[in-house]
Amino acid sequence: MDYTYDVQSYKKVFESSFSWISQFMRNVRRYPDSRAVIDPVKEQIWTYKDLNSDVNKLANFLLEKGVKPSDVVFFQLYNSPQFVMCYIAPQKIGAIDSPVNFNFSAQETANLIDRDKPKVYIYDTDVSEMAVRALELCENKPEIVLAVDYRGNAGELPAGHYSFGEILAKGNGCEPDVEFKHDMYMEVTRLSTSGTTGTPKGIPLNNINEVLSAHDTIMSFPLSPKDVTMNMTPWFHRGGLHSGGPNPTLYVGGCVVVMRMFSPKYCFEYTKKYGITFLIGAPAALVKLADRQQKHPEELPTLKGIVTMGAPLEKEECIRFLKTLTPNIFNGYGTTETFWNTFLRPYDLPDMSGTAGRSCIGDEVRVVNIYPDRKADPDDMVPMDGKSTGEIIIFAPEKTAMCYVANEEQTKEKYSDDGWFYTKDVGTWDANQYISITGRKDNMIICMGENIYPEQLEEVINQNERVKDCMIIGVDDPSRGQSVAAYILPADETLTVQDINAFCTNHDAIAYYKCPRYYAIVSELPYNATGKKLHNVLRAGAKDDLANGVLRRP
Repeated sequence: MDYTYDVQSYKKVFESSFSWISQFMRNVRRYPDSRAVIDPVKEQIWTYKDLNSDVNKLANFLLEKGVKPSDVVFFQLYNSPQFVMCYIAPQKIGAIDSPVNFNFSAQETANLIDRDKPKVYIYDTDVSEMAVRALELCENKPEIVLAVDYRGNAGELPAGHYSFGEILAKGNGCEPDVEFKHDMYMEVTRLSTSGTTGTPKGIPLNNINEVLSAHDTIMSFPLSPKDVTMNMTPWFHRGGLHSGGPNPTLYVGGCVVVMRMFSPKYCFEYTKKYGITFLIGAPAALVKLADRQQKHPEELPTLKGIVTMGAPLEKEECIRFLKTLTPNIFNGYGTTETFWNTFLRPYDLPDMSGTAGRSCIGDEVRVVNIYPDRKADPDDMVPMDGKSTGEIIIFAPEKTAMCYVANEEQTKEKYSDDGWFYTKDVGTWDANQYISITGRKDNMIICMGENIYPEQLEEVINQNERVKDCMIIGVDDPSRGQSVAAYILPADETLTVQDINAFCTNHDAIAYYKCPRYYAIVSELPYNATGKKLHNVLRAGAKDDLANGVLRRP
């Protein structure tokens, strides 16, 4: 094709400058004395100039130790200023920042180290026992190990482990001297899936993904340099890092407030003290905030809105949040691979609560037919009638590199050649393309030939005021294929199996074949760090629970 201008000249400039780190450095020059990061626990504030200096100290240390472009910097840190530095410093020198769940076991961590072969491993001393054991178990030993002693009480570090604090105290804060140049396609961040269905998969994110994930959040809130955000969830996952976390907030020139561990009390205290404009958290966190607000009302004049993700908002809870917390509630749905892809805005709520909303600005989301032996084509869609179920697929190449790290089989299973991501989430959509999640293909129960989606049952059972939460799984049944089993976390200690069975059998929304055949009243349910239910954990122990009488007939 004949272009009307010098395309090669444009590509040379654009492809080397379209990066998250380029925008961060513009903000360092533009807003040097503006607040960038606040640590409320230590009452310490980093301006953009201060933060850049500490980032440079870490970057220069890594360079001195031989870290090169495309080397992986693997870190297991709580939300902290050090996390922010570990996110930014590798990007300055062409390395890959890789935040990982600090709740993983030593063996899980060792498995990921062996998969990614990081040159650098950084851990919080609060998980030092796990970290040291993981280093013993892994075969591909990282060359450089740093310890972040956030609390200052770790004592002497293991031999060969560097102190992060000493690096900041003695390091070189000048810009690192590097020869490489960024390009928009290079991997800069590597995330891991939550592992709810097995071993976590590695998610590579390139510069395009990082920049346009930031743009998506900035448009959706929207965010400005005057905003102060606090993401109450762990930053190591996509929703923590990219939804009002360090990625978009520091890209736009705003300020990030650190919440190391979630606390409703301190959440309100920090909001008032630091003028927080956006809070971000899972629906479970909003429940706790609403509980506290009802008992100890607070005036929060700076708060513009609360953004939640990870689960749909049930209508009654949504109305409660709107009344007690803020009239501006946002709810996003998506995946680690593709960030969020549908969104509910304040004008959608509470009417459309329970749905996942409509496609984000640059994305397309469809519901396609499900086949036992193949993926449906993107055009093989179910009717937009709000009833017909299918698999939810996502087109969002601006926010995903469309592959997994060293996992060609999973890449082929989840991605199509033309860029569609197959979520394995099951749902419906209506005439206005509002998506409703009804379950997971992985969680689907087949009872006497009928498909049952646990999430639908869970939503109905959770309407019982004597139930705090519940989880539904399928258990093997020779005569039925599978039977439905319900694990109930009671809000009322007097709740019995007979009580909840009567509720289910008499409820208009629960068909007879969907009614649980087994129940367990439990003191806790398994969730991951982002608040998602771990059905696979219950499935793994269900056989023993049946044998031991934990799961029983009413």
